[in-house]
Amino acid sequence: MEQQDSRSIPSARWWRIIPPAILVYIFSFMDRTNIGFAMAGGMNESLSMTASMSGLAAGIFFVGYVLLQAPAGHWAEHRSAKQFIGLSILVWGGLSILCGFVQTSTQLLVVRFLIGVAEGGVWPAMLVILSHWFPNEERGRANAYFIMNIAIASIITGPLSGWIISSFGWRWVFIGEGLLSLLLILVWYPLISDTPAKAKWISKEEREYIETRLAAEQSSLKTDAPVSYGVLLRDWKLWKLILLYFFYQVGIYGFAMWLPTLLKELTATGMTGIGFLSMFPYIAMIAGLYGFAQLSDRSGNRRRYTALPILGFAVCFLLSTLLKDQIWVSFGFLVACGLFMQSASSIFWTIPPIMFPAQVAGGARGIINAIGNLGGFIGPFAVGWFRTSFNSYDAGIYFLVMMLGVGFLLAISLPRETAGRRKPVLQTA
Repeated sequence: MEQQDSRSIPSARWWRIIPPAILVYIFSFMDRTNIGFAMAGGMNESLSMTASMSGLAAGIFFVGYVLLQAPAGHWAEHRSAKQFIGLSILVWGGLSILCGFVQTSTQLLVVRFLIGVAEGGVWPAMLVILSHWFPNEERGRANAYFIMNIAIASIITGPLSGWIISSFGWRWVFIGEGLLSLLLILVWYPLISDTPAKAKWISKEEREYIETRLAAEQSSLKTDAPVSYGVLLRDWKLWKLILLYFFYQVGIYGFAMWLPTLLKELTATGMTGIGFLSMFPYIAMIAGLYGFAQLSDRSGNRRRYTALPILGFAVCFLLSTLLKDQIWVSFGFLVACGLFMQSASSIFWTIPPIMFPAQVAGGARGIINAIGNLGGFIGPFAVGWFRTSFNSYDAGIYFLVMMLGVGFLLAISLPRETAGRRKPVLQTA
């Protein structure tokens, strides 16, 4: 395809696909992380839970989360991501409400596990939709805008959850936010289309641009790239991505799930104040996602801009612990953690389509996300276990920092095709 003036490329896809994708995942992320506020807001005492059990309850979500990853990625690539995500919304919203009625820690573990199953396929299915609408030279920014949902969700979750718990108790944080999730179905079905070919609202010029760029992208893949799942599972490049994502998620979810408790210990403030303070790392996250995605799309260097944010996250998390006697300096480094925390994610998810053809790329995303997100179980549980064993959160944070360090080393060792320069980017949004 001949290179076009960026101003001549229609951009309706940016406004039609990204906003509903963001909105759906905002509530998905809220419903998986609001347990952190419930833990700090009285749930542990009500259900007689130790710190280790609380960490298990936060992390068991990710055990269920792995089950539908690869099937969802494959289904989304070959059938309908829209239909899969619509059904998932209904199931996880109902289960989130049910979480507010549990009476024992065992019941909480079961419901949290089932919420993980229900949400498990949404991430790979959503990435498939984005890959159908945004060519490689736009995908870093498209993924970054989508992943900003995590920052937005966390900015909303903190004050909202803190206020709900202070006003009505910890159970209503699950019930209220679960009810909001069910309303998403009214937005999702009218606005989303699986591919440009199925969208009635898209112009002919924009459809042809997307389809031509995606076809060229697939034809440029190496002929020895895996075209079956059997071959894919024997590919060392897949397992390097899995391990990288695993260690990265250990750090992310260890930080996210325990942030309210860490803030409570650091500042000795109430739940409303904790909810307010918890916003700031996620405000910083928006800037980090946008900045690193722009740098990566302009240079084409996915390896560098996956590795650097992971390193920055690890260093800031470490300094926040070492300097905790200086409360606001420590808090400043927790905010800086937010700047780096998710910035590697949008760039990381541009890598599977570079390495693997479309026949297996959806399933590859699912496999990576499934096994990698087990780190979301290890991180929260490890912090809780270290707290119970050593009566301090410091050892748990040092563990998370080491895991991020391993993720950084894996990132800088990614294959050469993830670091090469490309043709100038066509700026369309």
